[in-house]
Amino acid sequence: MRYTIRDIPTEMRPREKLLRHGAGTLSDQELMAIVLRTGSREANAVQLAERLLYKFSHLKGINLASVEELSNAAPGIGPAKAAQLRAALELGRRLSRQQAEVVQFKSPQDVAAWVMEDLRYLQQEQFRLLLLNTKNMVISWEEVSRGSLNSSIVHPREVFSQAIRRSAAGVILVHNHPSGDPAPSQQDINVTRRLVEVGKLVGIEVLDHLIIGDGAFCSLKEKGYV
Repeated sequence: MRYTIRDIPTEMRPREKLLRHGAGTLSDQELMAIVLRTGSREANAVQLAERLLYKFSHLKGINLASVEELSNAAPGIGPAKAAQLRAALELGRRLSRQQAEVVQFKSPQDVAAWVMEDLRYLQQEQFRLLLLNTKNMVISWEEVSRGSLNSSIVHPREVFSQAIRRSAAGVILVHNHPSGDPAPSQQDINVTRRLVEVGKLVGIEVLDHLIIGDGAFCSLKEKGYV
């Protein structure tokens, strides 16, 4: 059934609910309807939001979708509304990153908070580097490779050439597990040990290797592999 937002009682309309009770009281569907702003000939904004959530199963699915995928997800979305959604999701990601900013890394938890939103939703493994100065402050955040972690794609040359070029005093290795489970594989452990040994030879300390899952992480230093 097609009905407009005006058919909804005033106190139940998403925007009015937010203004009166705060954003935290709204459902995912209602928040998305506010971002979409308007509906289409076939559906109002709340119904469009419902269709998107159904199409992609949940917010995580929408977050992973491209503008093109969102545009084609349901009649009435189109590039403009898809761009609005992507912009809102990107603002949320940047806010999470800023809230997790630390002046100096003092623990694996600090590092995990800093990198989590960049990596937790990726559907392909990425191996990245945090390059640090002598005070454990970030110099650079670099991507080394994409694909399943093994010694052929994570070559010490690629890792330490970037660290040397940036005059880093230490590095933290970071990669994600798309499965969401951050438990290290034997290959993860082997690559870590190899890079730790090479780091000793070139005088750049490997401080840790973090594996990022969906809202969880594993520190190989805490596990005794670094």
